[in-house]
Amino acid sequence: MIKSALQEYIEQHIIPLYAAFDKAHNLSHVDAVIERSLVLARQYNAYADMAYTIAAYHDLGLCKGREFHHIVSGEILTADETLRQWFTPEQIDTMREAVEDHRASTDHAPRSIYGCIVAEADRQIDPDTTLRRTVQYGLKHLTTSDREEHYKRFCHHLQEKYAEGGYLRIWLPESDNAMRLQELRGVIADTVALRQLFDKIFDEEAAYR
Repeated sequence: MIKSALQEYIEQHIIPLYAAFDKAHNLSHVDAVIERSLVLARQYNAYADMAYTIAAYHDLGLCKGREFHHIVSGEILTADETLRQWFTPEQIDTMREAVEDHRASTDHAPRSIYGCIVAEADRQIDPDTTLRRTVQYGLKHLTTSDREEHYKRFCHHLQEKYAEGGYLRIWLPESDNAMRLQELRGVIADTVALRQLFDKIFDEEAAYR
């Protein structure tokens, strides 16, 4: 059970901040990361209050841009004096490290089980969701690009991150991400089907803009 006062504080003051972010990092995203983090915390006998807090803060650094958002998120967590009524300085430091380590492109393994938990919870390796989030990101940030330029970026990102040899790593074999990653790699390898899926998602997302 999460401490009621901690949950109330985060639900009222932290989670609503995600409403200002893009579709790939909005309120539904943080809710999903929190839910998956708590499931994994139970599997690994980790402290639920810490897993919950890490998940809630993990993307707050997007307020200052994407490139270093994991570092900024850790800074925001550390600077939040309200958290110190529930956590020790050592726990705060562990949570900061976990937030910093959640990014898929990090060059090192997470430094604690909490970093592994939030990294896996943040993956959301569902083929449909992953493809849609990739299109959504392109439409938001490449506003002058045409369809073919969007498709080129879409394919490059999927190859670079998710395909065989990509930089994404699975840190907890008990999570369902390993199986879903193999499923996604099968989708990426089928170039004809991938193009059809891209066109369908692109048309759906572009219609809302």
